[in-house]
Amino acid sequence: MAVFDQAATGHFRLSNVLAGVFDAGLRPLHALIVAPALVFLVTLGLMLFHAPDGPAFPYDRFSLGMLVFVVFLRACVLRKAFHVAGPVTWPLFVLLILALNDALAQPYQPEIWSVLAAKWLVPFVLYLIAANIFPGEDKRRQFEIFALATFAYLSLTSIFLVLGVKSFVFPRFILDESLGIHAGRARGPFLQAVANGVALNLLGLIALDSYRRHRLRGMLAISLMLILPLAILATYTRAVWLSFGVSILGVTLISSSGRVRRACLGIIICGALALMVVVNFTDHHRSLSERLRENGPLEFRMAVYEAGWEMFRQKPVLGWGGRNMQAELSRRISDFRQEQYYFHNTYLEILVQYGLLGIGLYLWLVIDLFRVGRRCAADHSPTGSFPDQEFRSLWPILLFVYLMNASFVVMNYQFVNGLLFAMAGMLNAQNQRGESNGEC
Repeated sequence: MAVFDQAATGHFRLSNVLAGVFDAGLRPLHALIVAPALVFLVTLGLMLFHAPDGPAFPYDRFSLGMLVFVVFLRACVLRKAFHVAGPVTWPLFVLLILALNDALAQPYQPEIWSVLAAKWLVPFVLYLIAANIFPGEDKRRQFEIFALATFAYLSLTSIFLVLGVKSFVFPRFILDESLGIHAGRARGPFLQAVANGVALNLLGLIALDSYRRHRLRGMLAISLMLILPLAILATYTRAVWLSFGVSILGVTLISSSGRVRRACLGIIICGALALMVVVNFTDHHRSLSERLRENGPLEFRMAVYEAGWEMFRQKPVLGWGGRNMQAELSRRISDFRQEQYYFHNTYLEILVQYGLLGIGLYLWLVIDLFRVGRRCAADHSPTGSFPDQEFRSLWPILLFVYLMNASFVVMNYQFVNGLLFAMAGMLNAQNQRGESNGEC
């Protein structure tokens, strides 16, 4: 009897130990399910440091998979519907399927799958998830804080580079001239000046909106006006300069907030002063003059554009596909010698790669992106939560910045795509709630 009692006691202790281990193992998963917005922001933050030509860090891919798993498990546990219908979803999904079919038709190369993820998979996943996990003001506030912190990091990194204070640049691979392009410009962790400029422009506009709602004030607001134009200027990229100037002018003209208009005027004045300071430094003045007079990239791009247009005319409906497109483009360009040729234009690449089918889907996608920003079911308070009704007036300008720069670079930058489509997902979620309440 004593032996039986001892065995039963041992079995009971073992069960308690196993139960404790099981409970300890589930607690981190429970924490992730409770805070999916934080997992989302960590994932987006890791994507910031995964440039197409940079060191291969798999952390962002692991985090994206974890995010999908956590959101799926959360939906199952809470028994809440996961909304996938609405604008943007279907054209983006079909473009993702086209890109997947094209990638499967080619020999395996990690670069092909990385570009597919950055261009189509990441925006598709983050759009859907953002529409489902940011319903509350506190969660969207976390997203806004993340955007402001990223804006500060990218701005300071750009300024440190242009001032030559390289000891403060992080991560160090930004300084490696053998990686990416535009090593002499403020290119940030993207390793490409246009992508850095687009991100700075988008995040700067978000910061302006935060200033309007009194979320950003005091010295932080003054710092915004001081560092934003200098960081943009440091990219030494004409397309970025043009889109930034037009966007600030557009905000000045359309904003109903006198606070924002005064801030835009301050940014314009600071930009003019920054330009005067840069011109007075010999090295920067020479770099700026050389950049303004530089015609080599323009001649190369015109050659690529002409070759691409002729390729489209030969196969206008379904396009060439990724593998044949690159080989044919290399064959047609004889005046320039490079290992690979790029269109430097998102629309032309889609047109040549997927034909009229692809560009039609992309046009549908762009129209839907504008649709999600229509005025509907938002917070009408001038100091409302992010994104409120006034932010929807800013949304077309954000899209303009993205679409204009897409004319000069192929948008293979997953952070930029993820940021824009995450905001589109939040706006679409507000629209869906408004429709259910009869407000739209």
